[in-house]
Amino acid sequence: MIMPSRIMGVALGLWAALAPPLAVAGYVETPAGQAFVDEMVRQHGFDRSKLEIWLSGAQRQSSIIEAISHPAEHTLEWREYRRIFIKPARIEKGHAFLQAHADTFARAEQELGVSRYIVAAIIGVETQYGEYAGNYRVLDALTTLAFDYPPRSTFFRKQLGEFFLMAREQELDPTVLKGSYAGAMGFGQFIPSSYREFAIDFDHDGRADIVNNPVDAIGSVANYFARHGWQAGGPVAEQVTATDYPPSLFTEGLAPKLTVADYKAAGLVPKAAASPETRARLMRVQAEEGQEDWLTYPNFYVITRYNHSQLYAMAVLALSQALAQHPDKARG
Repeated sequence: MIMPSRIMGVALGLWAALAPPLAVAGYVETPAGQAFVDEMVRQHGFDRSKLEIWLSGAQRQSSIIEAISHPAEHTLEWREYRRIFIKPARIEKGHAFLQAHADTFARAEQELGVSRYIVAAIIGVETQYGEYAGNYRVLDALTTLAFDYPPRSTFFRKQLGEFFLMAREQELDPTVLKGSYAGAMGFGQFIPSSYREFAIDFDHDGRADIVNNPVDAIGSVANYFARHGWQAGGPVAEQVTATDYPPSLFTEGLAPKLTVADYKAAGLVPKAAASPETRARLMRVQAEEGQEDWLTYPNFYVITRYNHSQLYAMAVLALSQALAQHPDKARG
């Protein structure tokens, strides 16, 4: 009997919510688990017994379901978001990280064209420079979401496959790697598919290790930005005078749709050195002192490709600016 997809989703959701941690056999004995193993053996040549051992050891984590179902950051305003990420301690740690890896940051700037302060800010926002890379076993996180979270099971089943491929390629043990509740890993918190596509061996030791190697992590974050169209030396965003701009200037989505010329024609005069045809996007946030309006440029949009949130991009921008205020501390 084939259940309608809607009924199946409800049934799976109830089972996931009520089921206790799986016994020794684990996910490998479920129909979905067996189908996953079959696919990895057929398409990628994995050893069936190894996959079955890994899946049988994976543990369902109810806290992961709760975390992904109710992400706290979705309820925050910019003033609250900023308080979390822009703190003196994080800035000082950023200066120390920049100084400790000054040669690597300089090479990333030269070879990949991405500001050292943006790369450092990403690593600072994501993991406080490697201090908090996540306490969940990636295997547990991805299997829980792949098999017990119907709303995004297709996506996370793909990530589980990418995870095993990544571990094989980088000669990493998939049973010990730790990361976030969504299976993101390392200094820059790459999900497995991003790891495979954008992580690079920046110290040329034969492995792209962004979990333990800060050199590879710095190069990989810079590579991610370069591959997503970062414009070296280009503007990111600027605060503009808050006024009653026409609603048409606030376009939907994160991608910039209007041009600098469009905003100038409406009376907004940007200070950044951007050509009239440069795409831009006006956004409004709630700061400590009240409403703020910002004009963002393509580089800001690139930051949102790392995390699809304008507040996240604002945090990265603000931290990068704080780090750049004292370049002597960063360069040693």
